[in-house]
Amino acid sequence: MKSETLPQLDVELVGEMLLGKWKDIRLATRKICEKPEMWQIPGLTHHEHRQRVLGQLKTLVAEGATSYGFPKIAGGNADPGGSLTVFEELIFADPSLQIKYGVQWGLFGAAILYLGTESHHKELLPKVINLETPGCFAMTETGHGSDVANIGTTATYDEQTQEFVIHTPSRHAWKDYIGNAALHGKAAVVFAQLITKGENHGVHAFYVPLRDDNGNFLEGVGGDDDGIKGGLNGIDNGRLHFTNVRIPRTWLLNHYGDVDEAGNYSSPIESKGRRFFTMLGTLVQGRVSITGGVTNAQKIALTIAIRYANERRQFPSHTGEEHVLMDYGRHQRRLLPALARTYAQAFAHLELLEQFDEVFSGRNDTDSTRADLETVAAASKALSTWNALDIIQLSREACGGQGFMAEHRMVGLRADLDIYATFEGDNNVLLQLVAKRLLSDYSKAFASPDFGTLAQYVVEQVGDVAFNRGGLRGLAQKFTDFGSTARSIGFVRDEEHQHQLLTDRVHTMIARLANELKHSGKKDPVEAERMFNRHQNDLIMAAKAHGELIQWEAFTSALKRIKNPETLKVMTWLRDLFGFTLLEENLAWYLMNGRLNSHRAEAITEYIDGRLLGRLKPHALDLVDAFGLSEGLIRSDLAFGSESKRRETLKKAKA
Repeated sequence: MKSETLPQLDVELVGEMLLGKWKDIRLATRKICEKPEMWQIPGLTHHEHRQRVLGQLKTLVAEGATSYGFPKIAGGNADPGGSLTVFEELIFADPSLQIKYGVQWGLFGAAILYLGTESHHKELLPKVINLETPGCFAMTETGHGSDVANIGTTATYDEQTQEFVIHTPSRHAWKDYIGNAALHGKAAVVFAQLITKGENHGVHAFYVPLRDDNGNFLEGVGGDDDGIKGGLNGIDNGRLHFTNVRIPRTWLLNHYGDVDEAGNYSSPIESKGRRFFTMLGTLVQGRVSITGGVTNAQKIALTIAIRYANERRQFPSHTGEEHVLMDYGRHQRRLLPALARTYAQAFAHLELLEQFDEVFSGRNDTDSTRADLETVAAASKALSTWNALDIIQLSREACGGQGFMAEHRMVGLRADLDIYATFEGDNNVLLQLVAKRLLSDYSKAFASPDFGTLAQYVVEQVGDVAFNRGGLRGLAQKFTDFGSTARSIGFVRDEEHQHQLLTDRVHTMIARLANELKHSGKKDPVEAERMFNRHQNDLIMAAKAHGELIQWEAFTSALKRIKNPETLKVMTWLRDLFGFTLLEENLAWYLMNGRLNSHRAEAITEYIDGRLLGRLKPHALDLVDAFGLSEGLIRSDLAFGSESKRRETLKKAKA
């Protein structure tokens, strides 16, 4: 049988695709991260680490890396996508630096930008950009976590003095886990219930000074140091509380709600609930940028693990020569699907980043585009942070004892990224928001969602709408019974049918949930709550499937931009590995719902093990080389020939 000709992957072409629209900013930030003074040093005390990271922030100011996202009137570059790009790349230096950058410019500064008005921008933002005012984003409370709408801190307007009085009524309402709060923060954007003339108008944001120039709390402000954490110990997280702290009326960040001198409240958004979610929606950039950051962390771990696996030899073959780890099927099974998932995640993130920039630059800012952005960002943040933890861990294990050494970074990355699954929204809460969007789309498409067959669930698909919407995707007009008509693995391998299988799963899950939940209605709130709780896990699983579909679609869209036929072939294999892995992970669902029969299900696993892994193994090094990561970004000699050098030394010694 004639052997298959090995296609060549154009590493430079793929690398250009992965750099994306903000290539120049991405590469410039990597140059900063390559400087030794920017590197994380394992073993520092948390006091030493905090001071080092604060100094690194000052370096970023000096390098002009902190102004991209802010308006020109404040000394910025008015480039929202560029600002997030800087954040994403800083993980190569130190995740603590990345998050402290995010606290200062992505949360504290962005809250002033998006929730404040021009007077705030002129007065406050220049000192934020140049780090003259290190700040905090004081939203989370000890007793409320993700339940921001019900936080306890109050801001009561005093008509006599024209001041707001910021007050923490109990320990339950202390602001907790707040970056910069323990030491460095001189001011905070504090979220509190706005009360004027005896009426609570819901959560609003206020600019509140915290410390004097000597680092001492101002009158009425108090707090604690959170101390040593499981990771990110270069950030001085702490707790804050306020006892009748007075601030000028004008320090209400009043883009979405204002109070005049007489204490009269006004807002361009009449509904309190809609106003609240609109305000939170302006802060979506944290979820977008975290997705890019953790994807970069995956690239580090996989580059180390795959390069090491192509050098490290273990156990002799029948010829007497030891195999490299990548020769082993199980090693391929661990690393190559993780590589495919990382590529899918990377392409999905690049689309999301452009989507964010379109909205926040004002080029395409509508209620619909914002809703799409928030949905995709929530799904992407949840999936990417979970994926990062899993992929870094399996990469660590794939390097054996070497991977457990702090010098090789993976255990440190795993510890630092642990909290990413929780902050900027707990992943399970975020996926519930995604599911609610899907249910809303479904209810709009079907006035009476009471159907017995999948054919009645089909939504018309127009053009490329499935690749652009944030909500429920469309299915092809004619649904195919995969279980009875799929005669070969080639049928499932076909791009159209992969897409339809993945889309159908989301549709079917949402349709069933809609059918179950519609009977609980507003007439019986107790039953509605019971039914929602009963199906909460199903909602999260449907949203997860939707997020995976978004990633598959993004990968497929990227393939359409590749003109080099050999590179396209390799990248299509990689996309197929991602798609087939998703199908394999959910085979029980596809079997139980009659979408695949047992023979086709078995063939999926056989195709992964028997064809795709073997085809992709020779390209694994090229695929990680396309990440474009230098030695100064990876900083592990496992990825730069240490094993080959060791073996060469051994050979010379034996000679």
